[in-house]
Amino acid sequence: MQKRTTVDKAVFPVAGLGTRFLPATKAQPKEMLPVVDKPLIQYAVEEAYDAGIRHMVFVTGRNKRAIEDHFDTAYELETELEASGKHELLDLVRSLAPADMDCSYVRQPRMLGLGHAVLCAAHIVGDSPFAVLLADDLMKGAEGGPGVLTQLVQAFQEVQTSVLAVQEVPLEQVRRYGIVAGEAKGERLVQVQQMVEKPTPERAPSRLGVAGRYVLTPSVFDKIRNQPRGSGGEIQLTDGIAQLIASEGVHAWRYEGKRYDCGTKDGFLEATVEFALQHAEVGPAFREYLRGVRSGL
Repeated sequence: MQKRTTVDKAVFPVAGLGTRFLPATKAQPKEMLPVVDKPLIQYAVEEAYDAGIRHMVFVTGRNKRAIEDHFDTAYELETELEASGKHELLDLVRSLAPADMDCSYVRQPRMLGLGHAVLCAAHIVGDSPFAVLLADDLMKGAEGGPGVLTQLVQAFQEVQTSVLAVQEVPLEQVRRYGIVAGEAKGERLVQVQQMVEKPTPERAPSRLGVAGRYVLTPSVFDKIRNQPRGSGGEIQLTDGIAQLIASEGVHAWRYEGKRYDCGTKDGFLEATVEFALQHAEVGPAFREYLRGVRSGL
């Protein structure tokens, strides 16, 4: 049977509690926190859409209804905008879920780890390669270049194995990441030979940390189902991917672009400032404001 080379589904694990941002996340999903004027989850969905993916699968939990509402039709709002002649805003609201985009929602009943969250989507993904995007990681491609997920999809079409986005991280931060090591197959492609979840600096095989973008083969589902719990007592996605190294191979891609760790307050603020500076509407005035703030320090 010929392998399917099209990545047409993206999984978004969005069931987490967002405790780092309490009390802001007490009554709203952390993925709905806005960077300027768009929530984090929308940036991730737009990245997947730009990569050619049209079926978005959200793995949700309790108190995540706002995500479903965000990508649903808002009849009352649209009617009001149309009656008020606010056609630009109406087009903006309707653009959140293009007509050719499908959304599916599945519950993760218990917080058992990222691997478990991805496994919850297995019955929707089926026997096809798929993408995984962590909305906490706000990522953008290099200026004028393709998005990070687009780069992974292109690499997958070449190597036909799971492909992970990686970046070099400081040694003292390796315990925050899944770390990979392997053989360089070009300027950006690495054939993975070893993968460790959140190692100590002494045990880290390299400084290549996995960022929040993956293209995975469906074989990973069986690996996750049959693996024991890993780091932190959770079912780790990294452990499932690591088992694919021997059976079918795994590659990593040193992506071109920038990642903002919006799962931390520092990263969220950095993203907010930088995206605001680049925003067509507010950028120039905000830049002048920051100059005034800097001169007053």
